[in-house]
Amino acid sequence: MFAKQFRVKSNTVIKGSDRRKLKADISAAFPSLSTDELSELIPNKEELNVVKIYAHKGDAVTLFVLHKNPLFFELEKRLYPTVYVLWRYPALLPTFRTWPPVLQKLIGGADLMLPGVVVSSSGLPDVKGGDCCAVSVVSNRAPVAVGTAAVSSAEMRSLGMKGRGVCVLHTYMDNLWAFGDKSGPPSLPDAESEGQAVSGEECEVDEDEEEEVQKSVEEEVEEQMPCETITGQACFGIEALSLTKQEEEKGEKGNEEEEENQDDQKMPQEIMDALLLQCFLHALKSKVKKSELPLLTSTFLRNHMFSCCPSGKQLDIKKSSYKKLSKFLQAMQQQHNLVRVKELTKGVESIVEVDWKNPELRSFNVPEETDVEAATVQDGGEGETPYHPPEITTLYSVSARLEPLFMDANKRKGTILQPAEVRYIVTEYVKKNELVDERNKNYVTINPTLCDCLLEKSEYQEVESLKWDDLFSRTLGRMQECYQVVFPGQAPIKKKGHIEPIDISVASRGSNKKVTLIKNLEVYGLDPAAVATALQRRVQASFVLQPIPGAKDKVLVQIQGNQIHQVSNLLLDHYQIPRKYIQGLEKASKGGKKK
Repeated sequence: MFAKQFRVKSNTVIKGSDRRKLKADISAAFPSLSTDELSELIPNKEELNVVKIYAHKGDAVTLFVLHKNPLFFELEKRLYPTVYVLWRYPALLPTFRTWPPVLQKLIGGADLMLPGVVVSSSGLPDVKGGDCCAVSVVSNRAPVAVGTAAVSSAEMRSLGMKGRGVCVLHTYMDNLWAFGDKSGPPSLPDAESEGQAVSGEECEVDEDEEEEVQKSVEEEVEEQMPCETITGQACFGIEALSLTKQEEEKGEKGNEEEEENQDDQKMPQEIMDALLLQCFLHALKSKVKKSELPLLTSTFLRNHMFSCCPSGKQLDIKKSSYKKLSKFLQAMQQQHNLVRVKELTKGVESIVEVDWKNPELRSFNVPEETDVEAATVQDGGEGETPYHPPEITTLYSVSARLEPLFMDANKRKGTILQPAEVRYIVTEYVKKNELVDERNKNYVTINPTLCDCLLEKSEYQEVESLKWDDLFSRTLGRMQECYQVVFPGQAPIKKKGHIEPIDISVASRGSNKKVTLIKNLEVYGLDPAAVATALQRRVQASFVLQPIPGAKDKVLVQIQGNQIHQVSNLLLDHYQIPRKYIQGLEKASKGGKKK
């Protein structure tokens, strides 16, 4: 399922009630887990993310991620553990053993065929058809794949160990594994394999058996997988096994080196504390003005500190030793004497005073590049061309009513013209027909053609002449409006009607929650996912991308809170979209003291 890249739809922090429900679901699905083990897997006070994705075949999957490692994935309302969980609890699922070379096929997307299953002296694990199970290799008890049993254990034996054994959903080295920290499986020796290794004769028998089994596995794998995925058959056996061993040795060496280096590095809390202090000093020195005081602490964090975070880093107070903004500001007040914080209204703190002469603040050097989006390209990737706003031009199409006026210029109905071209053609028509008023050249005499094209029926007997400006405005007003969009390096795109502005609105969700909705970003060549990610970095709020019903290839961005002010700054200042093409900026939350 995860052999190919998947698409992330949303990434949000789990709610307390959902965390409790998840714990109950895991306990029901895997009753062998004790209460302590469950609390260790899903801790109460650590950030757990819910990531909704679409697999390459369109399956909707929900991931539950802790410390950047996916722990469980939910498919069709059923929970499955990832290899990261199974490495901590290898006995969580009934496990089938196979030969190390077969792992390469499982990673490529193949299912585990029964000829590739190594039956231990205790027999096959007891499973029913559809039961969740794991796959390990004979040299290591650490599971390397997760799936469902194709048939029951009894049916496997009755089939003579032929056919499909395990429908594999997730493996070590697939894209779900790569979504985590990409650590390797631990070394968990198989007791039965160690016992066999004592006898050299038995080892020779195992090698012969492995070769025979390998041939039958290859034949069945070729039947279930496309031809192009079966490559390098000649070196499938011994070379694949040696590669697996080399990867395990490299993984062990890499883990040892990382453990040695960790002692020399700072703890994550210390790093976040230092980043908090840097952003705090930078915000005071270059962002906050004396006229803004008193300043709400939440506004200070959202509008000033987050924008001072260096590119590539993310400010998260929960990962610091302070845990809360109020405790951090209290430390800045008591230990550093940088600010004075006061509760002006009940439960709402504000920064009321800043010591601009503080030596620590005066000696702080502002980093050259700190804006998160300063070096960010349009889609957030490296090496891509930066976003440049398109050139948008208003055009006009000749309507059926105005066709006689443009006949002399050979412009038929539907011809699209620039405003300057319209003025030129109308001017030439007036001169050619000698319609300029001789007494006052600011006026144009109305002839039958102009009367039919530009005047209303009620004006036929009353209006004998028009000013030049009135003549042009009436002409453009009776033409069909069009627009032209030109992206750098691309051919112009012409469409009829008005260009849709980027629409920003605020909606209510629940009793007292607000969300900001943004649509029509695609019209201006903006990637909704990139814009949503940039906003998430600025405001530290979760977002969701939703298809717009009835609109092809258009996506609605939904982000928590009233973020119109931040959306405005991003679109106007960073993406350079003209204000006239943005609708809804007036809905921004207005600051000010509550009376």
